[in-house]
Amino acid sequence: MGKEFILDIEDVNVSYKDKNVIEEINLQIPKGKIVAVVGPNGCGKTTLIRTISRSIKPNKGKILLNGENIFKMKIKYLARKMAVLSQNNTNSNDVTVKNLVQYGRFSHKSWWKGSEIEDSKIINWAIKMTKLDALSHRKINTLSGGERQRAWIAMALAQKPEILLLDEPTTYLDIAHQLEILELISKLNKEEGITILMVLHDINHAVRFSDELIVLKDRRVVRQGDPWMIIESEVLQEVFHVEAEIIMDRENHRPIFYATKVQNEHKGDEK
Repeated sequence: MGKEFILDIEDVNVSYKDKNVIEEINLQIPKGKIVAVVGPNGCGKTTLIRTISRSIKPNKGKILLNGENIFKMKIKYLARKMAVLSQNNTNSNDVTVKNLVQYGRFSHKSWWKGSEIEDSKIINWAIKMTKLDALSHRKINTLSGGERQRAWIAMALAQKPEILLLDEPTTYLDIAHQLEILELISKLNKEEGITILMVLHDINHAVRFSDELIVLKDRRVVRQGDPWMIIESEVLQEVFHVEAEIIMDRENHRPIFYATKVQNEHKGDEK
């Protein structure tokens, strides 16, 4: 039996001021899986996520969610299917955790009427899933970075989405909080069946927590596949310009690598 795909990205091209930012992107995102987008700085990762979330309209191509064009969907309908967490969440910092999570229910209402029984159950569930029970009455701006990120994820969960888009969810977090967030994302996928599409900077984290990886370079997809298809010497050299030692993680039997040398032709390229 073949894979079932929740997202189809077909011939997508995005330009800013006549300059292509992503070009001829064709992707299929399998339902119920965790897929990570990786690539060097400036390759188009964030633009891809913003386009899939309908924040940017492509000048060519289409994006289908369960076979429907997202740009022909009503906003509230799309929000019931897809939740998005961007890199910098600075709005609503003066509200409590519970108030923030309540915003996630807005797409399920014809108009804002305050919490009803079903809303309250889902809000409490989202807070519990993200282990924020003891912090639900704290204001967002009083929380640590990891706690804030969990609060934003709880708001996204309250939408009860089928797919969650995350743009570098571990940015600015220390190692312990990075692992905490990624383990939470993995739990949401396994226990709730939510499809995850996320941009990650740390490739080893992407390999450890993802079923598939998408590699971007120079605004295009150069490879998509399971971790062992991606973590190969030729890919690391071609895309990231490093030579590396690749070994197998004994616990999950996935590859991990450490860079040993920057390719000579790449030295000094970035100013």
